[in-house]
Amino acid sequence: MTIENNLDNNIKQQAREVLEIEANAILNLKNSVNDKFIEVVKEILKCEDRIIMTGMGKAGVIAKKLAATLASTGTPSFFLHPAEAIHGDLGMITDKDIVIAISNSGESDEIVDILPFIKRIGAKIIAMTGGLSSTLAQNADYILDTSVEREACPLNLAPTASTTAMLAFGDALALALLKARDFQPKDFALYHPGGSLGKKLLLTVADVLNVRESNPIVIEELTLKETLFEMTSSRMGAINVINNEGELVGIITDGDIRRELEKNSDLLTMKAKEVMTKDPVVITAERLAVEALKLMEDKEINDLPIIDDKGNPIGIVNFQDLLKAGVL
Repeated sequence: MTIENNLDNNIKQQAREVLEIEANAILNLKNSVNDKFIEVVKEILKCEDRIIMTGMGKAGVIAKKLAATLASTGTPSFFLHPAEAIHGDLGMITDKDIVIAISNSGESDEIVDILPFIKRIGAKIIAMTGGLSSTLAQNADYILDTSVEREACPLNLAPTASTTAMLAFGDALALALLKARDFQPKDFALYHPGGSLGKKLLLTVADVLNVRESNPIVIEELTLKETLFEMTSSRMGAINVINNEGELVGIITDGDIRRELEKNSDLLTMKAKEVMTKDPVVITAERLAVEALKLMEDKEINDLPIIDDKGNPIGIVNFQDLLKAGVL
C-alpha cells in the first residue's frame, strides 16, 4: 500500500470517527430530556420578557445560533456577549428575563464573572453545561446536562462533540417550546417575511391569481365548441363551468377534452355539462398558496378553481401560476 493510500485511509477513518463520536454524543443526550428539562420548558413558557443567551468562545457561537432559533420560533430571545456584559451590557437584563448560560466546563471566566450581577438583577439562570459541579451549575436555578464522554478532537482539546451536543440540545429545547406554544406556519411566516421562505409562507391564492388576472367561465349549457373558444382566449388550459345562478358546478380541462375525444368523435356538439368534472376540488382566495399546491399534489390535479364565499368562481390557479409566483 502506497503512502498516498495510507493518507487517504487515515483521512477517511478520522472523519468517520468524528461523525460517530458526535452522533453518539447527541444520542446520549436523550437521557437529559427528563423532569428537569420539562421544568425548564415550563419556566420559559411563563417568562414575562425575554430569554437571554450567553456564552464565550465556541459556546458563544452556539448561543448566538440558539438565540436566533428561539426568536424565530416564538420565544423572544437575544445573545449577550459576557465580556461586553461586564462593561455595561448587563443593563439589557431585567428581573423578568431568563438567562441561559452555555459553558461546557461551567468555569469560563467571563461567564463566572457576570453570575453575581445577574443574580443581583433578579433574572433566573439556566445553565447548559457538562460541568455539573461547576461554579455555573452551583449558581444556576436550573441545570441542563450537556455532558459528553469525550471531544471528537484526537487531542481531546478542541470543542467539537461538546459544542455539537449544546447545539442539538438547544434545538431540542427550542422546538419543544415551539410545540408547547402550538406555533403554526403562519406564525413562523410572521418572523420570516423575506426571501423564498417568506414568499412560500405568506403568499395567498389571491396573490397567485393576480399573476394571470384571468377568470375563464362558461355556462354549463354552452356547447364544447363555444367552450373551447373561451379556453383558447384565456390561455389557461382549463375553464370553470357555472349554472344560471353563477355557482361553480364543474371544471373542464385539456385532459377532460382529450379523454372524451377518445370516446366520442362528435365532441364539439356536446354541452359543457356533459364533459365537465362535476363538484371539483376548490379553494378560496385567502388561503395560502402553499395550501393550494399541497391540495393539487394530494388530488393529482393541475388546475384548481378559486371560489368566493358564495361558491362563485373568481379564477383558476394552476402549477404554472405557482411557478411564476415563486411558490415552488
